Amino acid sequence: MRFARLGNAGAEIPVVIDGDRTLDLRSITADIDGVFLSEGIERARAAVAAGELPEVADAAELRVGAPIARPSAVYCVGMNYAAHAAESGSEPPKQIVMFMKAPNTIVGPYDDVAIPRGSEKTDWEVELGIVIGRRASYLDSPADARAHVAGFVMANDLSERDWQIAVSGGQWSKGKSAPGFCPTGPWLATNDELNADDVRLRSFVNGEPRQDSRTADLIFDIDTIVWTLSQYLTLEPGDLVLTGTPEGVALSGRFPYLAAGDVVELDIEGLGAQRQQYVSA
Repeated sequence: MRFARLGNAGAEIPVVIDGDRTLDLRSITADIDGVFLSEGIERARAAVAAGELPEVADAAELRVGAPIARPSAVYCVGMNYAAHAAESGSEPPKQIVMFMKAPNTIVGPYDDVAIPRGSEKTDWEVELGIVIGRRASYLDSPADARAHVAGFVMANDLSERDWQIAVSGGQWSKGKSAPGFCPTGPWLATNDELNADDVRLRSFVNGEPRQDSRTADLIFDIDTIVWTLSQYLTLEPGDLVLTGTPEGVALSGRFPYLAAGDVVELDIEGLGAQRQQYVSA
């Protein structure tokens, strides 16, 4: 199944995308949040099969919001593609590198993004995002992980590299948490919708290709990420876990950083496409 949220920021309605139809989920849930993801997906599936959900007639005219409500946490895995670690000047990690983004960075996939005041190194990062569906704490093995995953989304883990590295104080989150620094969506695809272990992910800046890889190249795969994080923290339903970005970012020195007027486009097989215009704060 594919779930989305449509409407003005802060007033999005939950929908399910069923082929070429967009169906209103408000009789099932008020939002695509942790409660729905842990308890409501099968009820939504049954309602679609029974023809109980009305169609959203003006869906094509509505803004596309992030497909999940604001989570309790956004966890991120760094340097999880060997080529990206190399372009960052690092060896591939032997342990998962984890940092956090502020949950209020999440915005819609087509929303304009403001380059922060004083930023000279705003960078793009296409990533597969894991959305948690069941509480995960001290999982016994990676084999237990997928039962705790509701589905997957695409995200742009935007970064201000100077704040992340040069003036970080040793912690990356300062460069990761500016307003709008996590465009997400356009939809959430449930586990049965795609094989997220091997999908192509790409990014483009002003129409020029930047990143092009597959999630099969992850150093730490989806199940390992969820299992490992569960040994150190509790993943709650609705939480978002970003799995890392492939090589091809501005940090490599091969491309300029983003400036006002630039357009970034991203796509992941089975998870749709994003497009953001960059503006001055």
